[in-house]
Amino acid sequence: MKRPLPRGAFVAVSRALTLLVLAIAPLLPSAVHAAAPQVRTQAPGFHRMLLGDFEVTVLSDGTVPQTVREVATRTTPERVKDLLARDHLEDPVELSINAFLINTGTSLVLVDTGVGGFFGPGVGGQLQQGLRAAGYQPEQIDVVLLTHIHSDHSGGLMSTTRRAFPNAILQVHAREVDFWLGREDTAKGAVDPKYFEEARAMVEPYRAAGKLKPFGNGDAIVPGIRATPTPGHTPGHSAFVVESRGQRLVLWGDLMHFGSVQLREPAVTVAYDVDERAAAFQRARAFTEAAKRGDLVGLAHMPFPGLGRLGAEGKGYRWIPANYSSGQRWQGANVTAE
Repeated sequence: MKRPLPRGAFVAVSRALTLLVLAIAPLLPSAVHAAAPQVRTQAPGFHRMLLGDFEVTVLSDGTVPQTVREVATRTTPERVKDLLARDHLEDPVELSINAFLINTGTSLVLVDTGVGGFFGPGVGGQLQQGLRAAGYQPEQIDVVLLTHIHSDHSGGLMSTTRRAFPNAILQVHAREVDFWLGREDTAKGAVDPKYFEEARAMVEPYRAAGKLKPFGNGDAIVPGIRATPTPGHTPGHSAFVVESRGQRLVLWGDLMHFGSVQLREPAVTVAYDVDERAAAFQRARAFTEAAKRGDLVGLAHMPFPGLGRLGAEGKGYRWIPANYSSGQRWQGANVTAE
């Protein structure tokens, strides 16, 4: 029979065990401190930058999956697959849907409105959330400019049965209005009738309210913002040149859809082009000018925020994303990097 431990030894051992338990307790799993659940969604997307005296806010309407090999034309599925793979992408590719809000100091101008609810739940439809997160309300928008009337650019014009921007004037090229909302069927070719129905659903309420103001070639839009015709993707497709204090931003709309493919091979077109030959011509011209001038460009479907420059590279181009700025002011600060 073993003799019991002396009382002093027993107390010492008890204290040691207690201290050990206390030491390892934080390392043990606990129902009280369970792992936080994953969120799996992005925060409301906006990106702010200054352009001279103007403030430009890029708004994310979310993304849309696209099977590029099925919609790219004047190429082959094998070639598309190869070009995507060079950027570690594969079909379907998640395309951004970007819109651009310009505060000139006197006017609040929104270029494109995203898709709204046209593509169904979980696809796009985030612009209003991003707009509010950026500090603005839809009632504050003075002018909505559309690069063209395809639903992923005009779908956000309506909120159910109400105009989403009730105080805004809607401006789009007159040729675009005539094509999508006109009664004549000439030159409409094999365009899917649904696009005409969607265009009427989005734009007609603004026309009925006296808020639609089509513009023509060379017409003034807003001081510091002018339209330049780029027909092809649609008959009235327009780019917008934004200039302030010598700084310049060109908003291209759908002059390019798939950067990994069309930057390397600008002649590649898409099934959505009404006139693919004209669309390819406009893209080639815009690419050449942007690379030569060093213009900052904004694109509707490049990865958010879709801002960057083009550099010539062989027969194609490379994308140079705009350098991120936090908007901090550094006067008098010690900014030496170590």
